[in-house]
Amino acid sequence: MLNELKEQAVQCPYCGESIDVLIDCSVARQDYVEDCQVCCRPILFSVSVETDGTVGVDVAQENG
Repeated sequence: MLNELKEQAVQCPYCGESIDVLIDCSVARQDYVEDCQVCCRPILFSVSVETDGTVGVDVAQENG
């Protein structure tokens, strides 16, 4: 189950819009930047995947 992509809804820290992103569940811990699909500003993602498959996603402004 860990080798899959999971769709997750997050709220953009800039414009506040809800966006859907795909999370790679094959990596237990990852930090990366992805642009908001609405306002195009860079969002810093901190993702963790537990052994039971639970996904945690924190988002923040890239330079905030």
